[in-house]
Amino acid sequence: MAVTTAGSAKGRRRAAGPLFVAPFMVLFLLLFLAPLGYAAYLSLFEERLIGGTAFVGLDNYVKAVKDPLLIHGVGRVALFFVIQVPLMLVLALLFALALDSGLLRLARVIRLGIFVPYAVPSVVASLMWGYLYGPDFGPFAQLSRKLDLPVPHFLSEGWMLGSLANIVTWEFVGYNMIILYAALRTIPQELYEAAAMDGAGAWRVAWSVKLPALRPALTLTLLFSVIGSFQLFNEPKLLLSIAPDVISSSYTANLYSYSLAFTGQRLNYAATVSFLLGLVIVIASYAVLLTANRRRTP
Repeated sequence: MAVTTAGSAKGRRRAAGPLFVAPFMVLFLLLFLAPLGYAAYLSLFEERLIGGTAFVGLDNYVKAVKDPLLIHGVGRVALFFVIQVPLMLVLALLFALALDSGLLRLARVIRLGIFVPYAVPSVVASLMWGYLYGPDFGPFAQLSRKLDLPVPHFLSEGWMLGSLANIVTWEFVGYNMIILYAALRTIPQELYEAAAMDGAGAWRVAWSVKLPALRPALTLTLLFSVIGSFQLFNEPKLLLSIAPDVISSSYTANLYSYSLAFTGQRLNYAATVSFLLGLVIVIASYAVLLTANRRRTP
């Protein structure tokens, strides 16, 4: 009898695992794999004026690879990544190190103040900065006129990428700071004590103890930044109405895919562009992980 009871209890424990995982698997299937499969299906077809929907195989992918609008959009976000991400991560690292040093007064208030912009929706942030950038009624323009200085053209073609980088940096530097700060708090106290016994100062501790311990967290933030940069959408989409002569419907690859689907009604080609953009993100993310692993390997 005891053997039977033990066996039934063991069977219930074995069944508990799949039951706990089942809700996630159902949602993962319905909300991720099913839409992904449907998009892949759409990318193999083309809507024609004569003949309706026709199977074209990989023709859409061949067309997309040669599409200058897509190429320029991917190149623009790649340049955005090269400019914006290092600046953002350096600022996040400096803020995290400053907070972890224990030398700042009101550290909790400062930490909250740096993190608060991340809680602001990107739509609101883009509208707010769009007003600040405005050449007519923006405060920067008004101040420049009062001081008899040239009005800064933040929404001009030469400044636009930097203006977008400033918005994204303002939004996400606090988020990355929190990740790095949390990683700093996990460093064993014994390492600090050993460094102090060796006569290491604050700068030496930061360089030789804290930075090496932050490599996994920095890799994670860099990986998130790769994904976010190549998916840049909200900020240029909202600034499009303010600066239509500078930002086009193909300014970024993600915006181009959206415009194809919801403005041009080219759902099949939009699915193709989305898949190619996903492939670019996978390759860039893999390159980041591969580089980080090589540097970590002695």
